[in-house]
Amino acid sequence: MCAPSVVEHVASRLSRRELLGAAAGALAASLLPASRGVARAASPAPATQRLSFENVADLTHVLSPDFPVFPSFEPMKVTNLFTVARDGFYANRWDLGEHTGTHFDAPVHFVDRDGVWSLDQVPPERLVAPLAVIHIHERAARDPDAWVTVDDLMAWEARYGRIPDGAIVCMHSGWESRVGDADAYRNADASGTMHFPGFSPQAAQWLVHERDIVGIGVDTLSLDIGPSTGFEVHLTVLGANLYGLENLANLARVPPAGATVIVGAPRVRGASGGPCRVLAVW
Repeated sequence: MCAPSVVEHVASRLSRRELLGAAAGALAASLLPASRGVARAASPAPATQRLSFENVADLTHVLSPDFPVFPSFEPMKVTNLFTVARDGFYANRWDLGEHTGTHFDAPVHFVDRDGVWSLDQVPPERLVAPLAVIHIHERAARDPDAWVTVDDLMAWEARYGRIPDGAIVCMHSGWESRVGDADAYRNADASGTMHFPGFSPQAAQWLVHERDIVGIGVDTLSLDIGPSTGFEVHLTVLGANLYGLENLANLARVPPAGATVIVGAPRVRGASGGPCRVLAVW
């Protein structure tokens, strides 16, 4: 989709991010400074703690030419180039838009401003983050235009405590049950307007201004609800130099609080996003 102009947003408060590196069932954590509004490298601090885990959930859908895409994009195409029988090795060529499958929305996807990160510029410490899962699946089963509200976020905090600094906040709407049917997943009405859950603009504003997150994620095609035409959630979140994850899977398998997300995002120069492998560990 073509991004509209973004209202200038600058967030200057510094925060410290937890960096966890995988190592034989344990992750070493470092506290790294990162500024939201300025694209600059952070200097690593000595590791101060280690996180062990017993569970791993793959939050990534299998990507194929059948995977539903936003109407602005064409489905993935796979062309076989080499086979073992003929060439001694097997390889294909992929043709796909950056925003296909389980994928990453970098800030430049909607924001044209100096200091805003493309995919390759997102600091690596922001790709390892505490996970908060907001469940709205019961409401979404009744209303396809359901969205995450500020009340949902405050109810989560009343039960699990304040959303951790450096967290990614993800919506579980149960929409992934439709992913095998592109028409049902896009859920367009007779006029072509799509209907699926997302974040409300108010919830996005609250997370950006009242909490210290690295991004948000959804199990649908867009951070905004299907009928959105202004993409206010994209503008708010990406405009704050934060990122989005779309078409996530298996969020119902992950505890609402206490897990850590590891985002395997490709480093493509100047990219607005890209398919990624997203893992949750706890």
